[in-house]
Amino acid sequence: MWRRSFSSNATATSALKDKKWDALVIGGGHNGLTSAAYLARAGLSVAVLERRHVIGGAAVTEELIPGFKFSRCSYLQSLLRPSIIRELELRRHGLKLLKRSPSSFTPCLDGRYLLLGPDKDLNHSEISKFSKQDADAYPRYENQLENFCKFMDPLLDSAPPESLQGVSSFKDRFKNGIQKSSFWAHCLRQAITLGQKDMVDFMDLLLSPASKVLNNWFETDVLKATLATDAVIGTTGSVHTPGSGYVLLHHVMGETDGDRGIWSYVEGGMGSVSLAISNAAKEAGAHIVTSAEVSQLLVEDSGAVNGVLLADGTPVHSSVVLSNATPYKTYMDLVPRDVLPDDFIRAIKYSDYSSATTKINLAVNKLPQFQCCKIGHPDAGPQHVGTIHIGSESMEEIHSACQDSANGIPSRRLVIEMTIPSVLDKTISPPGKHVINLFIQYTPYNPSDGSWGDPAYRESFAQKCFALIDEYAPAFSSSVIGYDMLTPPDLEREIGLTGGNIFHGAMGLDSLFLMRPVKGWSNYRTPLQGLYLCGSGAHPGGGVMGAPGRNAAQLVLQDVNKS
Repeated sequence: MWRRSFSSNATATSALKDKKWDALVIGGGHNGLTSAAYLARAGLSVAVLERRHVIGGAAVTEELIPGFKFSRCSYLQSLLRPSIIRELELRRHGLKLLKRSPSSFTPCLDGRYLLLGPDKDLNHSEISKFSKQDADAYPRYENQLENFCKFMDPLLDSAPPESLQGVSSFKDRFKNGIQKSSFWAHCLRQAITLGQKDMVDFMDLLLSPASKVLNNWFETDVLKATLATDAVIGTTGSVHTPGSGYVLLHHVMGETDGDRGIWSYVEGGMGSVSLAISNAAKEAGAHIVTSAEVSQLLVEDSGAVNGVLLADGTPVHSSVVLSNATPYKTYMDLVPRDVLPDDFIRAIKYSDYSSATTKINLAVNKLPQFQCCKIGHPDAGPQHVGTIHIGSESMEEIHSACQDSANGIPSRRLVIEMTIPSVLDKTISPPGKHVINLFIQYTPYNPSDGSWGDPAYRESFAQKCFALIDEYAPAFSSSVIGYDMLTPPDLEREIGLTGGNIFHGAMGLDSLFLMRPVKGWSNYRTPLQGLYLCGSGAHPGGGVMGAPGRNAAQLVLQDVNKS
């Protein structure tokens, strides 16, 4: 079990306070662990301080029902940067990816269904059941998104070209100017390579609602709805929200073993990603401590960070601190009052941390049998391998679900993404039984028709989810052995996600790149000297990507070597 590997004790706490560390990392999520690994590999003494009893943050595996190991929050892998997998040798440290083919299954109440995946022939025959025109257009759509992702790649693996903050020497200003010029020149070369037509299409994708993008490509409702779920997942937005096209792109940016846009399960659950990164960090000398909650940053009179104070009163000293916590948690809760500029605090306070996401992890005694497949045997079929889209047969259904949440109630007809990782991963459930993940939208943080703190309301909501699945897979409800549910307030309390937002903050166009987390501070540095942001609230954003952690560590090493 994870908790045995990283147990916290008096000896560990004593070791923390007995030296001044080169760097401290607040939070043992995958980004914090990534930062720690790169810093330790560069020779710095590094300590990671994790509030919970288990490492991983939102990329965590927990055995909450005996024999069933749940990827409690994040549940699929694709976005983890190839450079991190390669440089940290994560496969040697235990990372094993399980490709899914087909990767998507959408059952329809009229008895039809749609399978999609990496097999181009399968895609063509499946989409042709609905529209020959769409079947012919689909490869062109995928190819365009892949070209856009190639354009985005260099942006993900580097810090934004931020202007220098504070007082700096002529040499630093000159160097910064050269770096920014080089960055924008590279972007211009990329744009020229892309060509004007594709560049206009790229801007259209970024700025448009996902519905407009998909309507321009396709005519089939179920195909558009299946693709549109990537544009709204984890957000409070609708398919008609301007800018949702970017979220669509964000979710196809990744790859598995070099194959673009392919999402995979991770053997042992998503905690195996965090465990592999932590193994790399520990091998390089990083010190990882669990049950070590940080209550406040220590700040010198000069305005520079000097370490942290743990919740048990233990001071841990370092002149460099990286926070894997959300921007709100970092700046509003951990930094002492009156240290940061008022305009910066105001920008952080009024950033969008809203969420409409609930995660249910289930232990079941049999696989769901979907009526539309008309397969009577209990074994896993292609319909069980990928993401199963429940309650999203048209984009208008998704929009109506969003409107309900905007009006303060959980969607009357929910949008559910179901995954069954135990079909491919035999390590996470007993023989013959399965683990099922339900990622559910839209669920308001404070519903007007009840409270997430009310056990009866929670149970009623869970049963509503199961009943919707029953419409497609009769008797699904009766297969449930037990479940664990995380609503937006639960995600905030348990995992530390402000507002329950899985991305550490909205991924709208006003919260990306040079504006993430706020204007003027996009390059992981903060107004507090020595404090850096290394989590998903920083560029390039959320998902199990590792890029914020890697980029932040590289910037810290630049600053340390300069001083």
